Amino acid sequence: MSTKYSRAFWTANAAELLERMAYYAVFIVITLYLSNTLGFSDIEASIISGLFSGGLYLLPMFTGAFADKIGYRKSLMVAFALLAAGYMLLWMLPLILEGEGLVKYGEQTVFTGLRESHERYLIIPAMIVVMVGGSFIKSIISASVARETISETRAKGYSIFYMMVNIGSFIGKSVIDPMRSVIGEAAYIHINLFAAILCAAALIAVLLFYHSTHTAGEGKSVREVLHGLCKVFTNGRLLVLILIVTGFWMVQQQLYATMPKYVIRLAGETARPGWIANVNPLVVVLCVNLVTRFMARRKALTSITAGMFLIPLSALVMASGNLFGGGDLLGFHPITVMMVAGIVLQALAECFISPRYLEYFSLQAPKGEEGLYLGFSHLDSFLSSILGFGLSGVLLSHYCPDPALFASREAWLAASANAHYIWYWFAAIGMVSALALIIYSRYTARRKS
Repeated sequence: MSTKYSRAFWTANAAELLERMAYYAVFIVITLYLSNTLGFSDIEASIISGLFSGGLYLLPMFTGAFADKIGYRKSLMVAFALLAAGYMLLWMLPLILEGEGLVKYGEQTVFTGLRESHERYLIIPAMIVVMVGGSFIKSIISASVARETISETRAKGYSIFYMMVNIGSFIGKSVIDPMRSVIGEAAYIHINLFAAILCAAALIAVLLFYHSTHTAGEGKSVREVLHGLCKVFTNGRLLVLILIVTGFWMVQQQLYATMPKYVIRLAGETARPGWIANVNPLVVVLCVNLVTRFMARRKALTSITAGMFLIPLSALVMASGNLFGGGDLLGFHPITVMMVAGIVLQALAECFISPRYLEYFSLQAPKGEEGLYLGFSHLDSFLSSILGFGLSGVLLSHYCPDPALFASREAWLAASANAHYIWYWFAAIGMVSALALIIYSRYTARRKS
C-alpha cells in the first residue's frame, strides 16, 4: 500500500488520526462538561455545543477556499497551532475560575458550576479558537486525499482516510472513562490538556514530513477565490444532496448530543457513554474497507442510499431498550445493550455513506479547488449539528429531563416514562431522508440520460 500513496498522503492521514483522537476525547463529554462543570442547562449546553459543532462544519467552505490559495502545508500549520491553543484554553479557564466557585475540594473534586455567574461564558471564545482550527482540518485532509490519489486509488484512499478517522475516534473516546474512574468529573476538564498535546504533536509531524508536489490553485487572487465560492454555492444538485444527507448526520450526532445523558440517566451513573460510543468507530474500522470493496463497482449514490435505510432502523433499535423493563439483558442494562446494537447499525450505515460521499464530492471539484469542494461537502454536518443538537435539547427536556430537577425519584420516573420516544423522532427523520435520496437518485439519473 505504501508504494501507491505519497508521504504527504500518509502524513495527512496521521495528522488526521491525532486530531480525531483529540476532538472525540473532548466532544464525547462536551455536553457533560458544559452542564456538570460549568452549570449550563440541558438546552443551553445543547445550543452551545451544537453551534460549536455547526461552526466546525460551516467554516470549511471558507477555510478550504483559503487553503487552496495559500497552500495546504501552511494551512495545516495554522490549523494545529489554533487547535493546540484552543484546547489549552479549554483546560485552563475552569481552573483559573476556581476561585469564583467553580471547584470545591473535599475528599474528592466536586464541581458546582457557575450557575449564577456570567463568567462561565468565557469558555465560548476558547471554543471558537478550536472551531476555526478544526474547520481547516475538515477541508484540507480530505482534499489532500483527493490531490494525492488518482482515479484508480481514490476510493481506497478515502476508505483508508475514513479508517484513520475512526481509529482516532475509538482511541479518543477510550480515554475519558478511565479518567472519570480515577479523577471523577475533573476528567471533563483535564481531557482538554490531552487534546492540546496531541494537536501539538500533529503540528510537529506536518512541519517535518508534509511536503506535497500537488500545488494547483496556490496563489489565486481573492477574486478567483470568491468566484469559486459563488460557483459552488449555486450548484443546486450538490445542495439538494447535502440537505438529504443531513438527515443521516442528525441521527448520527445523537452519539454526542443525546446518548451520553440518555444512558446515564436511564441506566445509572455507572454507565460508560465513552465505551458505548466507541462501538461506532470500532465497527467502522473493521468494516469500512470490506464495504468499500463490496460496493466498489456500484455508483457512489447507490452505496449512500443503502446506508441511509439502515439509519431509521438503528434509531428504532435504540428506542427498544426502554421497553424491556428494569431487568438485565445479556447481563447488562437493556438500555446499554440496545444502544450498542443501534450504534452497530449506525456504524455500518456510515461505512456505506461517508467514504463514497467524500469521493463523490472530490470528483465534482475542478483542479485546484479540492479544498473548497471538500469543505462544502461538510455543510450537511453543519446543518445536522445545529438542528440535531437543538432538537436533542428539546427532546431530552421533554422526555428524559435532568433528575436533579425533581424532588423525588418517583417524580422523575413518571416524567421520563416515555424517554424512548426521543428515538422515534430520529427514526422518522432518517426514513424521510432515505426516501428523499431515492427520488434524488432517480431524478439525477434521468437528467443524465
